[in-house]
Amino acid sequence: MRIVTATVVALTLTAAAAPTAAAAARPSTDGVWRMDGYGTVLTLGGGVLQEYQTTSAGCVKGDTSQQTGPGTYTTTDGTVLTVRTVHDGDHAVLAADSSVGHRGLRRIAALPADCTRALPDDPRADFDVFWQTFEENYPFFAAKGVDWHAVRDRYRPSVHKDTTRKELFDVFSRMVRPLYDAHVGIQDGDRVFYQVRPGTEMPSEELDAKVKKFIVARDLEDAPCRRDFADGRITYADLRGGQGYLRISGFGGYAGEDAPYSAQQAELDRALNTILTPDRVRRLTGLIIDLRINGGGSDTLGIRIAQRLTDTPYIAYSKRARNDPADPTRHTRPEPVPVVPADAPRYTGPVAVLTGGSTVSAGETFTQALLDRPGRTVRVGQPTQGVFSDVMLRHLPDGMLFGLPNEEYLTRTGRTFDGTGVPPQLTEPVFTKEEFDRGRDSAFDRAVRTLPSA
Repeated sequence: MRIVTATVVALTLTAAAAPTAAAAARPSTDGVWRMDGYGTVLTLGGGVLQEYQTTSAGCVKGDTSQQTGPGTYTTTDGTVLTVRTVHDGDHAVLAADSSVGHRGLRRIAALPADCTRALPDDPRADFDVFWQTFEENYPFFAAKGVDWHAVRDRYRPSVHKDTTRKELFDVFSRMVRPLYDAHVGIQDGDRVFYQVRPGTEMPSEELDAKVKKFIVARDLEDAPCRRDFADGRITYADLRGGQGYLRISGFGGYAGEDAPYSAQQAELDRALNTILTPDRVRRLTGLIIDLRINGGGSDTLGIRIAQRLTDTPYIAYSKRARNDPADPTRHTRPEPVPVVPADAPRYTGPVAVLTGGSTVSAGETFTQALLDRPGRTVRVGQPTQGVFSDVMLRHLPDGMLFGLPNEEYLTRTGRTFDGTGVPPQLTEPVFTKEEFDRGRDSAFDRAVRTLPSA
C-alpha cells in the first residue's frame, strides 16, 4: 500500500511555476472548494490548505498543508501542491508535483455543516464511514464480483459501542479481503492489512535484493559496463550483443525515502543523463527495461523516463475518477496525460519491457505509458499486478487509516487493466521456484533473442 499524505492522494498535479502577471490577475483561491470526485472539500486561507473527507456518513478532518508561495502549498512530506483558478473565480484546478493530471474544484458558499462537528467516538460511526467511503468511491465492485451491500449486512451487526480497535480492524480486514486489491489497505499503529492478487507476490526489500543478486550473477556477470543509480533503485548495464539493460525497482526513493519529489526527479535526471549519453543512444541495438520487481511510486517519474524514449509526442493514457456517490459508472472527464520528448538525448530504438505480478502501481502506469510508444516495443513475462489508481488515504474518527483506489487509467480505446494487469505479448515464467532452482531467467533470455543485436 502506498502510504502518502491524504491531501496528496486526493489531488494531482504539475510542478509549480513562477507566478506570471496573468496568474497574479486571477481571482483569489481563498475560500471553500468541493473537488469533482474524491469525496473531498478543501478550505484555503490564512496560509493553510485544509482537507475534509466527506461521505453521507459524515465528515472527517484530513491533512493540513502550509502555503509556500502564491497558489502553492507544501504537505508534511514535502510534496508541492498548486491551486489556480480557471474560467472564473468559482472554478479551479489542483495538482501535485508527484502525480499526473489535475483535480477540478468548484467554489461553494461555506464548509458543509457535517464538517463543523465531530463524529461520535463510537466503533459504529467508524464502520459507517469506512463502508460508505467504499460505497461512494470504489469503482470495481462489479468487476470483482463483490456485493458490498451484502458485506455491510453481514458485518454491521457485529459492531457495537464496546467493540475494541483490534476487533474493528479485524472486521474491516475481512470485509475487504475478497477484493484482492493491492491498493486497498488498513493501518492502525503496527497493525497493517493489505494483500495482492492471488498467485503474485508483493515487492519487498528482501525480494528485490534476492532477484537483483540473481540477475547480476546470471545475466550481467559478463556485462562490460554495470552501474547502480538512485540509491540502488536503478541499474544499467551494457550487454555484449550491443543491447542495453535498465532495471527499475521503483519510481521513488531515489534520493532517500523522505526526500521531496524535486530531489527524486533531480536524481532520476542525473541517472538518465549518465545512461542515455549521445554515444550510447546511437549505438544501442535494443533496450531491455526490467520492471519485474517494481513497487511503484510516482507516475510522473515514469512519464519522465518515457520522455527519453521517443522523438514524437503521444498520449500515455487518460485518467478519470469516479465522481457520483450513487452511480459507479459515472466519472470525471478523462484527462489525457501526454509524453513530450525530452530536451536531452533520447533512445528511440526497439524496447523490450519485462513485467510480472510484482510489477505494481506506478510500475504498471509506466508499462501502460509505453503501449503506444512510437517505435517497436514488446512486453515479455507475466501480467502486472492490476492496480493503477492513486490511493485515497482516509482517516476514521478514531484515528485509524485506510486506503482505496477511485481512478481508472484508460488506453486510447477506453480499456483499463485494473484487476487483470497489463498482459505480456510474449509469455514467460518470472522468478518461479523452478527458474531459481535451475538458474534460468526465461523472460530475460527471450528479450535478448527478440531484440536486434550487433
